[in-house]
Amino acid sequence: MPAGTGSKQAEARSGRPRATSRHNLERIALELFAEQGFDATTVEQIAEQAGVSRRTFFRYFDTKADVLWSDFDAEVASLHRLLAAAPADQPLTEAIRQAVLTANHYGVADVASLRTRMQVIAGVPAIQASSTAHYDNWAGALAAFAAQRLGQQPDDLIPQAIGFSALGVCRAAFDQWVARRDADLINYLDIALTAWKSGFSDLPA
Repeated sequence: MPAGTGSKQAEARSGRPRATSRHNLERIALELFAEQGFDATTVEQIAEQAGVSRRTFFRYFDTKADVLWSDFDAEVASLHRLLAAAPADQPLTEAIRQAVLTANHYGVADVASLRTRMQVIAGVPAIQASSTAHYDNWAGALAAFAAQRLGQQPDDLIPQAIGFSALGVCRAAFDQWVARRDADLINYLDIALTAWKSGFSDLPA
């Protein structure tokens, strides 16, 4: 018997799930959501398609809906880290621009999966209603940084205005990118945030 065969057979008999990744589970879940709808897709189906156990799925995600927000929430965590590491002498708005661009990782090839994600979110009222909390967290990361720089509280007017205005221009950039799919998202974000940073003062009259 070749070395290792016995242990592999024992593993197969034990039903131990194959190794997977968060990204693989997301990909499979989005494919199933697109094919049969969010409500009709179960965690068991996602796990079975990935060749893992239900328990493994829940090691990566608390709920089925979390699959749709995983990348977005990871970006929020990245923003907190990047802004905390911003040089003290870097202007506030430039630090935000650089952090957002660095946290972005989407290219033209990602448009299809993100469109599916957006369609699922828009088509399920409960998930759409929860989107506000995720967007608030994104803006909140910027507001917390602005408050620290300005010696204010994150829920004060100016830090909130900075966070939500940046969110607005980034969502506009995202929508343009999805519609045109002619470049990486970072190109659209850079244009939008550069205009935001200047207060749109450099635009033609």
